[in-house]
Amino acid sequence: MREVYLDYAATAPVEQRVLHKMNEAFEHVYGNPSSMHLIGRKAKGYVEAARESIAAYIGADPKEIYFTSGGTESDNWALKGVVEAAKQKNAHIITSAIEHHAILHTCAYLEERGCRVTRLSVDANGSVNPQEVEKAICPDTVLISIMTANNEIGTILPVAEIGRIAKKHNILFHSDAVQALGSVKIDVNEMNVDLLSFSAHKIYGPKGIGAMYIRKGTPIANFMHGGAQELSKRAGTHNVTGIVGFGEAVEMLRENDAKYVAHYNQIRTDLYRQIQENVEDVLLNGDEENRLPNNLNISIGYVEGEALLISLDMEGICVSTGSACSSGSMAPSHVLGALGVEDEFIHGTLRLTVGRYTTKEDIDYTAKKIKEVVDRLRAMSPLYKDRRK
Repeated sequence: MREVYLDYAATAPVEQRVLHKMNEAFEHVYGNPSSMHLIGRKAKGYVEAARESIAAYIGADPKEIYFTSGGTESDNWALKGVVEAAKQKNAHIITSAIEHHAILHTCAYLEERGCRVTRLSVDANGSVNPQEVEKAICPDTVLISIMTANNEIGTILPVAEIGRIAKKHNILFHSDAVQALGSVKIDVNEMNVDLLSFSAHKIYGPKGIGAMYIRKGTPIANFMHGGAQELSKRAGTHNVTGIVGFGEAVEMLRENDAKYVAHYNQIRTDLYRQIQENVEDVLLNGDEENRLPNNLNISIGYVEGEALLISLDMEGICVSTGSACSSGSMAPSHVLGALGVEDEFIHGTLRLTVGRYTTKEDIDYTAKKIKEVVDRLRAMSPLYKDRRK
């Protein structure tokens, strides 16, 4: 049976070049980067080289890059750290209704401790209106957090414009760029961000390592306490091999990102075209043009997404119905709900995300199997039979 992986938004395989660099670190760089001796300094050299690569790719200073365990930690640190540093009663945060749960659940946690949170609605394409962001600002606002691109529907948000608004009002601005890195140009100055979250495993690096960009002078409390690592802001022995892998994955982006994006666009567009031509009642979720190049989120009427996913899995096709972090939940996607997708479509949603290794043959096979599975499921659906009458 053919195996087709179309869940790159959840995670990507580690590139061989990245793995080779990590193996080099595993074998030869065993020192603690915080140690003062020769072996420790050698390890620190590898860590700092990776830090410099990441900083250069996003237009930052290396001293503004802080390594974390991943995007979720970075998001938590951004919100909790800014609120704690503000030392302000009734601190106010502005975010959107379609953020990753790492943001939304952290906001809920902060609300329980006295913060106020404004969750802005989005339009039918899943975008936030910058004017609504500005209207939501009040004297107690300490942070605006709007993602760069949505992890479910792929819509790219107007981050630079929102950042200009935040800067005008002297309010800190954070963006979750976990899904955007490698697919969208990231320049911290053009985006007007003060804090930015990343994760290595979305860009063909290892899991368990991420980073946060923190602009110099940004007031933020330490997230972890202990040693003096990461300029005394994030304690804990460095994950040297993970950091090395992250740096090498970013180097591959620096050399090839335009080629990767062109491939994603071509293969994703072909997949959507074939599905449109062969399956009726298909709704594209998210902005048709202003979206991540590898993302295709569709709702298919009169079928259940879980049944679709399981049926496709039996054909060797790996897709998702939304965020991997929500895969254990039977609740409808909060993102699609915010878009106003109708119930008969919202439950028949698939997120198909292509990657560097996705081939034309993979796409042809997937489109063919989606049609077969949808036809079979609809033949058993009383709702679809009623519609056909």
